[in-house]
Amino acid sequence: MADPGTEANRLKISLLTREYPPTIYGGAGVHVAQLVPQLRKLIDVDVQCMGEPREGATAHAEDFPPGANPALRVFGADLSMTAAVPDDVALVHSHTWYANLAGHLTGLMHDIPHVVSAHSLEPHRPWKAEQLGGGYKLSSWAEQTAFEGADAVIAVSAGMRRDTLDSYTNLDPAKVHVVRNGIDTGEFKPDPETNFLGDLGIDPDAPSVVFVGRITRQKGLIHLVRAAEQLDPETQLVLLAGAPDTPEIARQIGDAFAHVQAARGNVVWIEQMLPRAQVRQVLSHATVFACPSVYEPLGIVNLEAMACETAVVASAVGGIPEVVVDGETGYLVPYDPAQADDPAFVAAFEADLAAKINSLTADPEKATAFGLAGRQRCIDEFDWAKIAAETVDVYRTAIEVHGS
Repeated sequence: MADPGTEANRLKISLLTREYPPTIYGGAGVHVAQLVPQLRKLIDVDVQCMGEPREGATAHAEDFPPGANPALRVFGADLSMTAAVPDDVALVHSHTWYANLAGHLTGLMHDIPHVVSAHSLEPHRPWKAEQLGGGYKLSSWAEQTAFEGADAVIAVSAGMRRDTLDSYTNLDPAKVHVVRNGIDTGEFKPDPETNFLGDLGIDPDAPSVVFVGRITRQKGLIHLVRAAEQLDPETQLVLLAGAPDTPEIARQIGDAFAHVQAARGNVVWIEQMLPRAQVRQVLSHATVFACPSVYEPLGIVNLEAMACETAVVASAVGGIPEVVVDGETGYLVPYDPAQADDPAFVAAFEADLAAKINSLTADPEKATAFGLAGRQRCIDEFDWAKIAAETVDVYRTAIEVHGS
């Protein structure tokens, strides 16, 4: 291994991730896609990812053992990743439980520091058991083992840092650093054109509330669909939502959508993943972006909406309050995950969500002011070059910790 302490050597790291362009489906993938180009301006970065072969990374198929539980097949890809990490890297950085095991094993095998980025936490996502079955216990074990063995953990928000230390009490708090997610304000910016909207069935002249995300319990889409019955009838509800986690949640959302469509109409549901240019245009013409998540470490999608000068109404969970400034860039709606099974609490949350959305669709001047403030906040606080520099600082710290 190269000597990481020699300044004459340009630091070289291996970044391990499941998602990498062009295959991105979640916030962690967006994070990696934006971070790597900025890191490469500062250090040398080898990328190991999962899936089909692609440019700029070494890909590892999730196909071994054949026919096994999906979590086991991820572990198979992790072993392949570990074997492929170049011998001259000074540090390994893993993203999400999918790659955490590979990072942990690589650190042990080569005696180099392992840095983990905490994008989400398995203890806070018990519904994953519906997807992975017994594999959820494996994913939880891999995450805990990697976090507790890491030389540094990067939390994407202060809220995530608190959750990480609460979940993994054996972690030394000094090893958990906050480096927030960012946004490319050159890519996500207001689009005044309307050429995509007609084909999507969206009226650019009518007020609209937009949701963008996967159909998963974490994103809280069911709450927005139920709240839609309380929205102003003139407001369009636009859902860019697909890739349901399970058949059960797909049916739940489908039934709720059919109900609200019959009750009020004025709903557009686009289930396929749209090109980013189309997403930007939809966000730019929204009166409000809604984020009803019940768990959200930071919420890159809120940054994307804010960068497009769109006001945000979001649940006040996880790292969202570090992104959305209540009364300045949008509104926050209190939510308590501990009361998720209380019908009265859930109904009150949905009513509050609808009321705050209605307050902005009824006051377009305020919505515009929130949107302008949101974009400026993205520019001032969430620049990727700044985030990459902070990430490299964590690498340097982890190297010192590992060598001590």
